[in-house]
Amino acid sequence: MERASRAGLDLVEIAGKSDPPVCKILDFGKFRYERQKQKKINKKKQHVVQVKEIRIRPNTGDHDLLTKLNKAQKFISDGSKLKVTVMFRGREMARKEAGMELLKRVTSILEDVAKIDKDASMEGRRMSIVLSPR
Repeated sequence: MERASRAGLDLVEIAGKSDPPVCKILDFGKFRYERQKQKKINKKKQHVVQVKEIRIRPNTGDHDLLTKLNKAQKFISDGSKLKVTVMFRGREMARKEAGMELLKRVTSILEDVAKIDKDASMEGRRMSIVLSPR
């Protein structure tokens, strides 16, 4: 502490849990500023994964499905994850296997560009699957 005050600087504890504790004599304001700057740089380098969603119904037509899957291929090629959701209404809930078949068809069409991250699961009236780029 005495040496730090003579130098006109601060005594900063770097690792307090080690034995003996590690301290440095430095300008604390400058130290804080540099640490803040480093956090900003790290945040810029950080890659945020987007999850895009495509919603379909169990009785969606073939052409409509292919149109949606073309859009899905674009999402995956951009590096986004893809969530394919089959929405059920009313009596469609009695035929959950039709939704499962539809999801299997989707994965077979997209298998060359995507891999399954999360298998099909039921959440209320929705059955969904998550795909990520290969």
